[in-house]
Amino acid sequence: QVQLVESGGGLVQAGGALSLSCAASGRTFSSYSMGWFRQAPGKERELAAAISWNGGNTYYAASVKGRFTISRDNARNTVYLRMNSLKPEDTAVYYCAAHLSPVVVASGMGYAYWGQGTQVTVSS
Repeated sequence: QVQLVESGGGLVQAGGALSLSCAASGRTFSSYSMGWFRQAPGKERELAAAISWNGGNTYYAASVKGRFTISRDNARNTVYLRMNSLKPEDTAVYYCAAHLSPVVVASGMGYAYWGQGTQVTVSS
């Protein structure tokens, strides 16, 4: 069992930056790939970024590529999402999730464990 707790959301102006963190419990964190999902009001949840077990491979949705950076620190059981050049359309609840596979799962399917989410609001 893995418990995930996100932090770092908030309100920022367009063009600004935010960093999200996701702290995981459990001794097997380093064996999981991780993802950051987001869900805007009235829209489906989408995978924004994902990272393999050792950080060697990453995936980014086209809408965030070049602006967001996913990283992880297995010694701290933490995954991060650095968001730069934020746009109003980035406004959403952001969730981190763990997949039992160690490799990047870009389909967004099969993530077994989820955090409670953190709100990111970008004002224009």
